[in-house]
Amino acid sequence: MVIFWQSYAETVVSERQRFILNLYLDGYPGKLTAKNWAKHTKVSPDTAVRDIKDLVEKGILEPQQGRVRDVFYGIRCSESILLIPMPEEL
Repeated sequence: MVIFWQSYAETVVSERQRFILNLYLDGYPGKLTAKNWAKHTKVSPDTAVRDIKDLVEKGILEPQQGRVRDVFYGIRCSESILLIPMPEEL
């Protein structure tokens, strides 16, 4: 997690974005999806999508291959490290 925040020290993120990033960087067992984002932050799905889109544009999140309606994201921790949160049962 330290590597991540060092890599993005100059990047502006909202408190809500920081909360979710820390949740997943700390090992939350689940995919990082807009649905999970909305659930954990208690915001609308549209707000979750806007938060995620902002982080994709900043290079922090990277969409992963999946079904169109079930896109999940990896967290770019550094140039060489991409963390892809997944459910424990996989």
